Order: sequence, then C-alpha cells, then structure tokens
Amino acid sequence: MFTDDDFADWYPADGRRGLSPARLAMVSVLQYAEDLTDRQAAEAVRCRPDWKYCLGLALDDPGFDRSVLCELRDRMAQTTVRTGCSP
Repeated sequence: MFTDDDFADWYPADGRRGLSPARLAMVSVLQYAEDLTDRQAAEAVRCRPDWKYCLGLALDDPGFDRSVLCELRDRMAQTTVRTGCSP
C-alpha cells in the first residue's frame, strides 16, 4: 500500500536509520480501523501475529515505542501545512 519513497521528503537522507515510514503509515491505518490509541497500536505491533503478518514483521520483532506514531502524525501535519494539501 505504501513505500518508503512516498515519505522521502519527511526524513533526512543521513543519520541513524529509523523505522520504515511506510510501515508506520500502515500501522496508522490499522490503528484507525480498530479505533486504537497509540499505546494500544504499539502493543498490537508487539503482540499480535495478524498485525506482524500484515506489516511483514518477524514474530519476534520487538515493535516500537508509541511516541513514534505521534512523531509520524507531526511530520504529516508539517508537510500538509508546507504544501497546502489537505490531510
């Protein structure tokens, strides 16, 4: 559904490699579909095999901190403001 190239302008080209923005966007879609909080969505990524499968993660993937989802939304909002596009 998403590729990291879709989000290339949101992240610097250098520095420490982070989580896949395309994967985080998919987490946001799943989060919205199930009406989950950031904490619940991060927990689903850590514990639910169906989410891991959908995201292409190994069953032993440790997931991520819930604050990452908020950061993704912040980047989305900044891009929307800069480009004048509707979210």
